[in-house]
Amino acid sequence: MQQFIWEGTDKRGAKMKGETSSKNANLLRAELRKQGINPTVVKTKSKPLFGAAGKAVSPREIAVFSRQIATMLQSGVPMVQSFEILATGQKNPRMSNMLTDIRDNIAGGSSLSEAMARHPVQFDLLYRNLTRAGEQAGVLDTVLDTVATYKERTEALKGKIKKALFYPAAVIAVAILVSAILLIYVVPQFEAVFQGFGADLPAFTQMIVNASRFMTSYWWLVLLIAVGSVVGFMFIYKRSEALQRTLDRLMLKLPVIGQILHQSAIARYARTLALTFKAGVPLVEALETVAGATGSIVYNDAVKRIREDVSVGYQLNVAMRQVGIFPHMVVQMTAIGEEAGALDTMLLKVAEFYEQEVDNSVDALTSLLEPFIMVVIGILVGGMVIGMYLPIFKLAATV
Repeated sequence: MQQFIWEGTDKRGAKMKGETSSKNANLLRAELRKQGINPTVVKTKSKPLFGAAGKAVSPREIAVFSRQIATMLQSGVPMVQSFEILATGQKNPRMSNMLTDIRDNIAGGSSLSEAMARHPVQFDLLYRNLTRAGEQAGVLDTVLDTVATYKERTEALKGKIKKALFYPAAVIAVAILVSAILLIYVVPQFEAVFQGFGADLPAFTQMIVNASRFMTSYWWLVLLIAVGSVVGFMFIYKRSEALQRTLDRLMLKLPVIGQILHQSAIARYARTLALTFKAGVPLVEALETVAGATGSIVYNDAVKRIREDVSVGYQLNVAMRQVGIFPHMVVQMTAIGEEAGALDTMLLKVAEFYEQEVDNSVDALTSLLEPFIMVVIGILVGGMVIGMYLPIFKLAATV
């Protein structure tokens, strides 16, 4: 990660500037545009003499900070002093520097939301909008407490999704590792024995032996191709929105995993919209914020279409029904919330329901994949063992 200094303007034309870490300038520009900022200057910050000052600020660190600052403000600690205390206690120098910068800006007369706007990657549009709404309503400590809860739940949900995706990857990785060990170390031992038989090997055994010879001679090439393919795919994926959208659609169609991703996106949509709407953010502006918070490009696109429909007079539930991606229950609960004037309450219930569904689905996936991993390994090992013993059985049959 590199450290960049940037300048730009927001949607109102107001000048903004800040210091943010990113992998490269193009990615930072794209991230700034997502946050509603038009970057005019993006330049690399000079590096310290002895290398980079700590790792990039993570979303989890922002979640922890949110809880800490909310608690301190609710306890009556002045804001400038709160940031000074938090900056001093950070292990990550970049996090400490960011909090110090915010403290200095607040001490210089800026509001908290204005100071956070200098760090749009760490404090996204949702965070800043909610903070500004809390400032305007005079309930900043309460809003920050709500934001802290939201961040904690979002990070917990992300962790569950990563766990759900980890298990299939683990099955593939274990299968590849076991196969490689057998082909490189075990099969050659059997091949030395087979050479003394002086007879043709069964086709299945010969296939395994040929694969073993190739792996033993060209393991470095296989490893190079595998690593190169992964790195190349990640490089292209991060720069190709079309590839991201295609892969997102495919992932949503997968059995079990696709269901978990659907549930997660709906939960994040509902909780984010409920939070922003409850804070007093107008619905159209709230939907603009939600469009980048679902964790799914497909759902983000759907929210953008919903926002367009709502902006021209459609009810939220009607706009949701028209995009055709939300379950009937979600649309109906949204309609009830709109009719009863309790949209935020109903959306929170939707979020809680689908967060629980994610929990249940991840647990089910874990229970399903544990025996599946054993079956896969058993088939691989058993298949190779049978292949290696076929010549011995054949020899015994001729005696």
